[in-house]
Amino acid sequence: MEKQVLFDEDYQAMQEMHHLYNSALKQLQIKFEVLNDEFNVKYARSPIHHVESRLKSTPSIIKKLDKLNCEISIAAAKKYINDLAGIRVVCCYVDDVYSVADMLLRQSDIKLLKKHDYIKQPNYNGYRSLHLDIEIPIYLSDRTEYVCAEVQLRTVAMDFWASLEHHLRYKSNKNIPSDLCSEMLDCANEIAKIDIKMQEIYKKIQKI
Repeated sequence: MEKQVLFDEDYQAMQEMHHLYNSALKQLQIKFEVLNDEFNVKYARSPIHHVESRLKSTPSIIKKLDKLNCEISIAAAKKYINDLAGIRVVCCYVDDVYSVADMLLRQSDIKLLKKHDYIKQPNYNGYRSLHLDIEIPIYLSDRTEYVCAEVQLRTVAMDFWASLEHHLRYKSNKNIPSDLCSEMLDCANEIAKIDIKMQEIYKKIQKI
């Protein structure tokens, strides 16, 4: 309870942090909308299926800082947590994931801090996604703040599996036996094969 109070002591500071990271999400949302619209004008299709965003909740921030053995403060949250602001970009095909990521990273105001490619190297449970930790400037009335955000890019198929796996594994509040974990991994691998197959079919249709 005391850790929660450390944040509540300065409500204005919390509001300012919320505004700062929410502004980063708004800017990223606009960037992806512009890229998607431009792609649609040039190639008559949209590589992005949809975009979701979220700000990490105060309890989640406290839990993560506690796990990192850091002080529970706004300064520590900004310094040690790169995904206070998170945006998920769901693309149509695997190639689109990398194309959209490249288009974003070519922008002069985007700085790449870290990259995790769970598509080329899936996580132990079968999770696939391209994660980019980036830094983006936020122009305020009296200063410029540089804000970290996490961008996750994945296909519709990857998002389908990740959403259900999260629901099964983390929302059920049950210890899942290893054989069922293996079944979920098998599903992830089968879905990945279908993902690639659908992309191949799309390319063949384009050549007709």
